[in-house]
Amino acid sequence: MSVATGLSVAGNYFAQPLLDLIGRDLHLSASTAALVVTVAQTGYGLGLLLLVPLGDLLERRRLAVTLCTLTAVFLTVTASAPNAAMLLTGTALTGLTSCAAQVVVPFAATLSAPAERGRTVGTVMTGLLLGILLARTAAGLLAELSGWRTIYWVNAALMLVMAVLLRLRLPALRTPAGLRYPALLRSTLALFVAEPVLRWRAALGALAFAGFSTLWTAVAFLMSGPAYGWQESAIGLLGLVGAAGSLSASVAGRMADRGLVHRVTGVSAFLLLGSWGLLAAGGSGGGWSLAALLAGVIVLDLAVQGLHISNQHAVYAVRPEARNRLNSAYMTSYFAGGAVGSALTSVVWVAGGWDAVCVLGAGLAGAVVVVWIGERVWIRTGRLSADGGAEGAPAAAPVAAGNPITRK
Repeated sequence: MSVATGLSVAGNYFAQPLLDLIGRDLHLSASTAALVVTVAQTGYGLGLLLLVPLGDLLERRRLAVTLCTLTAVFLTVTASAPNAAMLLTGTALTGLTSCAAQVVVPFAATLSAPAERGRTVGTVMTGLLLGILLARTAAGLLAELSGWRTIYWVNAALMLVMAVLLRLRLPALRTPAGLRYPALLRSTLALFVAEPVLRWRAALGALAFAGFSTLWTAVAFLMSGPAYGWQESAIGLLGLVGAAGSLSASVAGRMADRGLVHRVTGVSAFLLLGSWGLLAAGGSGGGWSLAALLAGVIVLDLAVQGLHISNQHAVYAVRPEARNRLNSAYMTSYFAGGAVGSALTSVVWVAGGWDAVCVLGAGLAGAVVVVWIGERVWIRTGRLSADGGAEGAPAAAPVAAGNPITRK
């Protein structure tokens, strides 16, 4: 399941170290090339909103297998794109169906015991996060060897393999919501009104991932520019550096299982803010500047993953019977933040270069700290309980024999 999530989302990030190369091949401006990242995240966000809730309506294994197969098909559209229109179409459709990853994550949470949910989600999310980060490394290396299209063909083949493996290895699982599809979507949106935990955690996730997208959209332009002059394969290797931060996901999950969700969130928020100081020092080129940049990448990725795992742990505990809809609502906000972050970055880069990008990133990180403080104030004033639920709200039922979950 961990590998499946990583391969599913990877296709949305191949373009980031290749923006300059894709732009030259298809004769795109820098701002148009950056739209590839925005379109991918927008498509993913729509998939989260429209397709992930189906996990509370349809049999989950079949849904995951279908989405993986469609992702493979749409990756071939991107791989064969002769112009910007086809490239953006393939990218958007790939993003839409790659939300299979977010069908698999709550699937894993549902199969796990409550006391081990954080560790289980952390394990699966480690695969997802490594897919996001190592996608850049693989894309850069293959682009250097045989052009930017190769990575899309390779990932299409791997997604077909994963569709077969998921069908063979996962149990059939259905969580009947007792709702038709339109009502299911309405109930997903209604969760924002009903669940304050979801609102706070969605805000934290959106702001954090906006900062993550800000870094990874702009860093390709920085590293290929005059300050460093790196080739695509070398730029892709930055994903290996970021992967070191993603290993914190499993640690954050274990800490959340011990009741330290809010502490993990707070530490991660301040680390995120501090990372932009290191990244700002990395914009001038040279040995010390590169060291600061690499340290900033590690700290930022560590902080974003810690925030994300603690957010998911809090959200999944709210209503186990509606876990796909909760995940849909949270992850839609999360990737909407990423799309906004990458779109703002394309504008800010043109206007002020790396220094302006770092100001944007630091502002987003500062907002994360403010939201975390706001959530703590709600807890202290009794409007939110310390374990994550709304004060006075009924406790969520555990996933046990009495719950409407069937599997074989």
